[in-house]
Amino acid sequence: MGNLLIGSYRARLDKGGRIKIPEKFRTAIEARFGIGLFITSLEDDFIQVFPLPVWEKMMETPNDGSVYPDPDIQEFNRKANLSGNHGEIDSKGRVLINLLLREKAGLQTEVLIIGVNNYLEIWDLVRLNEKMSKKPLTHEDFKNITKLMADRKPE
Repeated sequence: MGNLLIGSYRARLDKGGRIKIPEKFRTAIEARFGIGLFITSLEDDFIQVFPLPVWEKMMETPNDGSVYPDPDIQEFNRKANLSGNHGEIDSKGRVLINLLLREKAGLQTEVLIIGVNNYLEIWDLVRLNEKMSKKPLTHEDFKNITKLMADRKPE
């Protein structure tokens, strides 16, 4: 699968609440998905930027025409949409992050944008460093991750 969003890049949040998407991410997103985005925070510590087709695929309703989804799904949708909004990459490669999301994620001027295969995470640098230092990856973690990844591979 080409055009994966991988790696990380530092960026700056401007006074208007916009972040310039790094060129490698921008090119991959636009080529594969277009400029439409869904921007939210599911865990409050950071912001997630989903290409709109990725978000729409995640949110597809069941083929059986169900109107009332499972309560857990309702809660997830509520959380995602509470502060989330549609956005798009502008002609200068920037994305507007709404004030509520910026406040929840504690975004200051310096941020780190991390590619997570088909979406982006935007972290405040201080908050991310604190989180990473509290629980560094161990050899046991790597073993567990390797097993989980092997179990996910199609046969």
